[in-house]
Amino acid sequence: MTAGDTLAPAPALPFMPAAVFFDLDGTLADTAADLAAPVNAMRRERGLEPMPLSLLRPFASMGARGLIGRGLGIGPQDPGYEALRLDFLARYEADMCVHTRLFDGMADLLDGLEQRGIAWGVVSNKVERYVRPILAELGLLHRCVGAVGGDTTPYPKPHPEPLLHVARLARVDPALCVYVGDDHRDVQAGQAAGMRTVAAAYGYCGDEPPPAAWGADHLVQAPHELSGLLLTGNPPLRPTGQPA
Repeated sequence: MTAGDTLAPAPALPFMPAAVFFDLDGTLADTAADLAAPVNAMRRERGLEPMPLSLLRPFASMGARGLIGRGLGIGPQDPGYEALRLDFLARYEADMCVHTRLFDGMADLLDGLEQRGIAWGVVSNKVERYVRPILAELGLLHRCVGAVGGDTTPYPKPHPEPLLHVARLARVDPALCVYVGDDHRDVQAGQAAGMRTVAAAYGYCGDEPPPAAWGADHLVQAPHELSGLLLTGNPPLRPTGQPA
């Protein structure tokens, strides 16, 4: 969506979900500064000026591929890309959580979910060995029902298996779950898993198509809108195997 777009706040769900799952980068946490740092260090080593975060931010959800493409103009088809990718990942792994923070309102949202007995977890395409330390640094790893990365199952998003996997960890019916993400792949994965989907238009979102065109069940323009959407329905639907 463009800066001029204005949409009404997303209406509340007709029920409280059994579980809510979040993408990590650009949805639950603002990780863009730490993701941009490696590519700017690589630019400096090559005698190039660092790029403003505002120019790299939209590519943060694409990981090394997107950031190397934007910052160095080199893609997977180009000679030398794999060496650059490994360099980028090594730099990122060394400093993954320097500037990374939860988006404003997310801490209260997670508290609200837990107070209502609603499980929550994270499903990212970032590899699991990155996902878990970041959540631990944010003080969240012990609280979530699952921390799923792009390599936790045989398939990354937009395949539904990562979401089906976390639903199994939570012992919930996917049809009673909500998935929130800032990439078109997130909505595709959530729909394929049979979950209700929320497009996070405040996130990184990439280029095309815009979030309003992803076909999500709901679209939120700011993190604080998620509380109104997720926490004001009827009493929560219970995870499979849990007593009412």
